Order: sequence, then C-alpha cells, then structure tokens
Amino acid sequence: MCQSLNSKTPLTVCVSGAAGQIAYSLLPLIARGDVFGRDQLIELRLLEIKPALDALHGVVMELRDCSFPLLTAIVETDDPMVAFQHADVTILAGSFPRRPGMERRDLIARNVSIFKAQGHALDSVASKNVKVVVVGNPSNTNALVLSHFAPTIPKQNITALTRLDQNRAVGQVALRTGVRVDQVDGVAIWGNHSASQYPDVTRATVNGEPALPKLGGRQVVAEDFIPCIQKRGAAVLKARGFSSAMSAANAIGDHLKSWILGDSKIVSMAVASDGSYDVKRGVYFSFPVRCVGGGDYEIVQGIEMDEFSRKYVSATTEELFAERIEALELCAA
Repeated sequence: MCQSLNSKTPLTVCVSGAAGQIAYSLLPLIARGDVFGRDQLIELRLLEIKPALDALHGVVMELRDCSFPLLTAIVETDDPMVAFQHADVTILAGSFPRRPGMERRDLIARNVSIFKAQGHALDSVASKNVKVVVVGNPSNTNALVLSHFAPTIPKQNITALTRLDQNRAVGQVALRTGVRVDQVDGVAIWGNHSASQYPDVTRATVNGEPALPKLGGRQVVAEDFIPCIQKRGAAVLKARGFSSAMSAANAIGDHLKSWILGDSKIVSMAVASDGSYDVKRGVYFSFPVRCVGGGDYEIVQGIEMDEFSRKYVSATTEELFAERIEALELCAA
C-alpha cells in the first residue's frame, strides 16, 4: 500500500521520457492534483536521455512558471539511480520507438537494455512499495523485463497501461450509440497493448441495457468495432502526424487514480498473470480488475466467456507468450 495520500509528506513521483509529448500533457495533471488528490504534495523526478536534457529543462521552466502549489521539488536527470531514489510512484513513458522496417523482435531487443537498466535501478534505490506503470511500447513485455530485473519489487506493484484502450473503447461505444461516456459501463480490455488486444463489449451496457445489440451485434463488432480500437493508435498517428499523447496522458492519470485511490468501477490494467482465465503465469496481461485503494487490486473472477471472446483472448495470449520467449532470450544474451 502507498503512503497515506492525505499527509503533508510529498509523494515522490518519477516520470521517464519526461521531455516527450506524453509527459508534456501528463505533468500538469500530476502537479495540479488531478491524479493523486488536491491536497497531496508532489516531488517530481524527471528522467531523460542525455540528448534531451535541454528540452527537459524547458519543460521544468514551464512547470515552475505554472506555480503549482502542490509541487515541492523537481529533479531533472539522465541517471535512473537518481530519478528512482525513494520513488513512491514511477511512470515509465520513455522507450525506444518503433521505426519503419523494424520487426517487433527488433523493438523488443532495443527496449530490453532500457528496461533491464531501469529494473536494476528500481530494485536498488526505489521504495520497495513503489507502484510502477509502464507506458512505453511494447508495454506488456517491457513490464515483464522490468520485473525480471527488479526481483525484490512485488510483481503486483508493476503494471502496464491498457486504460487508454479502455477509454478508446468506451468513447466509441458512446459515439456509436449516441450517449455520454458516463452512461457506458462494463467495457474491458483483455491481453496485449497491441493490435491483438481484445476490446470486450459482450457485457457492456448503455444506460443499463446491453450494448451489443445497439452496436449491431457480434458480426459488426468483429468486423468494425474491434479493429477500430485495435488500430486506433495508428489512425491517430496517421491523422495527426504524431502518436497519441493527450489521450495517453489522460489514461495514465485515470490508471493511477483508480489504482492508488480506488475505484467503484471495474477497470482494465495489464498485471502479472496469476492463472486466471487460463492465462498461465509469466506474462503481463490486461484483465478487468477491481481497485480497492492504496495500490491494491484484484482480478475480477467468474466472467463467463463464449467462443467469440475466447478466440480473441487465445490469440492475444499466444502473442504475449511469443514475446515473452523473445524477451527472455534477449535478457539471457
């Protein structure tokens, strides 16, 4: 459990990739109190690679110019041992991006070294109760690598972001059925934060009524809705010329607020698999979870899956275990 968030003791929050676009949208949310509460003091530790330190300093200048009352200190560094020192919450938004022509194995290989080093640093200097959310892709497998090299940090304290996918799915349900997003419930994301993910609306409701018929039934969901969510990041990139930043930052805030403060609704998080729903241990898998507050959560049990859902869950599980093999081979090398 995290320290009390109602104290006058600053919460030490580390953000990697802190000069990037996601962090640029996220940092004001944290400093303003939108994530951890309007009475929670914050100490920021901002981590970047050396070539981006000048840009990071510009971000810090802007943070200071905002005069956030909750912000007690800012540390800017390219050393994870400095950034993670006594960290209570760590948001790992920095990773090596996929370049044209790169295979997914190439992407995993470039990120293994990053998350290996960060895992060692977290294990050495962070709070042993640190709560970590991995954002940089491939986020599920990067979380696995991080956990592998941070053996004293409980696996349940490391998560990967799929709340962005849930928010996208909720937004599309609301748009397609003509309601507000707060009238949509029961959407879940299963599996990998990739094009194999399963945005599940089979138990979703709109104003308390089943959403599936309102979306056109299983065939329309399979042919249109699911691919829309699976490929939403690519669609934003194509339209905007940049990857999703504002929506990712918002989702990180939602993820942490639910996880740390608790949430009455069931939400989606990629967490260490425990055998639930026949997903063997050894990967970080997005499940519907119930966040009970203080950094504790539980995977929701007893959800019955029909053949329609099982097909998608099996496919994303297979992809994650293939990534796991590649990542662990690279770790060993």
